[in-house]
Amino acid sequence: MSMIQSVETRHCDAGWRNYHFLRITTDEDVVGWSEYDENLGATGITTVIDDMAPTLIGEPVNAVEHIRARLVAQARQSLTGVMAMAIGAIENALLDAKAKEIGVPCVDLLGGAVRKEVPVYWSHCGTYRITRSEWYDPVRTLEDVTALGEEVRESQFTALKTNIFDFSGDEPANWAPGFGRPFHPSLTIERPQLRALRRYLDALREGTGPDVDILLDLNYNAKPEGYIRILQELADFDLFWVEIDSPNAEALADVRRESPHPISSCEALVPHEAFVPFLREQAMDVVIIDALWNGIFQSTKIASMADAHQLHVAPHNYYGHLATFMNAHLAAAVPNLCIMETDIDRLPWDDELFTTVPEFRDGHMQLPTEPGWGCEPDEGALERHPVNS
Repeated sequence: MSMIQSVETRHCDAGWRNYHFLRITTDEDVVGWSEYDENLGATGITTVIDDMAPTLIGEPVNAVEHIRARLVAQARQSLTGVMAMAIGAIENALLDAKAKEIGVPCVDLLGGAVRKEVPVYWSHCGTYRITRSEWYDPVRTLEDVTALGEEVRESQFTALKTNIFDFSGDEPANWAPGFGRPFHPSLTIERPQLRALRRYLDALREGTGPDVDILLDLNYNAKPEGYIRILQELADFDLFWVEIDSPNAEALADVRRESPHPISSCEALVPHEAFVPFLREQAMDVVIIDALWNGIFQSTKIASMADAHQLHVAPHNYYGHLATFMNAHLAAAVPNLCIMETDIDRLPWDDELFTTVPEFRDGHMQLPTEPGWGCEPDEGALERHPVNS
């Protein structure tokens, strides 16, 4: 078995953010890749990886659990946030290298595939076109929203996820106070936002027709009573799930008990211990797992924890194509999968950055069969698109 010789990071411009990759090379020239993310407050993962790199040098590339255990011990007093995310990125690159060395797809290291096609939903549908219109085809009116719903219906996708929008002004507005857009620290939601959200979802449903599932992401944008008000306002609306992020498992459980719709949550949790109170309280119907942060192999264990509580899981995935391939291996391996997130609205040069792009058929991603993840960054393309500082 070959030994780890180098640990390096690569970065490139992804328009309104940057993409980040970890490259682990062995003394037998096997290269393992993973994608990670430093968006929305995760700045510093690269620094942590650089700090942890000496621990990896000279270790067998197949010793994934051994290396993870050493890194966890090294980060013990601050094993959360970017520290845990860096360990996840390292685990994922090791899995790719190990799978390539023995000539199997990564899903085989996770116990093998229980499905060859992964059900997916079109994430941030409308969101990017409204909030980042300089990069994507703009959506400016409710008529545009209806047209977008028709586009989804006419595509191969059978489900979409969107956010909270208000089209009552001159320009559409994203209601995201949890992210400071607008700055509204009390996180209260008023009747005008409720009416605006209803009009937006009605326009979207008009376009999709009755057979496309709509998922609504409320993020961190309210307190429990505000979430309940939204859920009650939409009680008669057909929603696949409502996604809510809350730091308090008991409070989220209260919301779930009041909800007419299934609740999904937990996308921001890391490491696996953080899921325990949410599982204990049965705070959600679907457990969302960020496998880039937690590590793919570790995420299969979280999925088993969820399965023991009779809950489905869904990968959190709004990154580049490599991340989509990585999550597809996880989604193919866990029996209790609900559905997988993926972004469809892409930048013009996204496909250029990777050796392979996902293949979708009838709302499903086809599981790759090549050794490793089945996708790598194209290093020449990364250099042609240097980071946007």
